[in-house]
Amino acid sequence: MTAEQAGPGFLETERARLRSWRVDEADRFLDIYSRWEVARWLGAVPTRLRTREEAVARIERWAERAEERTGQGLWAIERKDDGVVAGTVLLVPVPDGDGVIEVGWHLHPDSWGQGLATETARAVLDRAFAEGLDEAIAVVRPGNSASVAVCTRLGMEPHGLTDRYYGTELELFRLRSPVRGEGTGTH
Repeated sequence: MTAEQAGPGFLETERARLRSWRVDEADRFLDIYSRWEVARWLGAVPTRLRTREEAVARIERWAERAEERTGQGLWAIERKDDGVVAGTVLLVPVPDGDGVIEVGWHLHPDSWGQGLATETARAVLDRAFAEGLDEAIAVVRPGNSASVAVCTRLGMEPHGLTDRYYGTELELFRLRSPVRGEGTGTH
């Protein structure tokens, strides 16, 4: 699906608006990131958020990061039909990744299995590729079959296990820009 740019810093897809998280959404943010079924797939050492204050601090930190990089960030996925924030889609440099860009998604269980991760990840990738990104990766914890399925639907190529990112062994997927063509990726 082609993403339609709907204003600075966010995109719109058929079913979702991608925009910055707002501090007044800290309760929903906490509801997502305090759940073990979400947090267990995130980070080198999965850690759940515990308090609303932690949620507010993370929302504020993400807002600062988004201002530093054009076309990159961590965006709330707001469902158009009911205005509920389904989760987060991200396009960010991998820490210690030498410029490697990662696409990812973290959705509340009430929004799993609806295709929103694929739809919104496709939107941020389409925009990034149109703006000159050569390739993106996704890294998935072994056993996370739902995220592997999203990578497959996005057309990402599996590259096996790696311990290069986040200090833990992860499944690596890579997608080269269709705009740039094969063989032009930087990593």
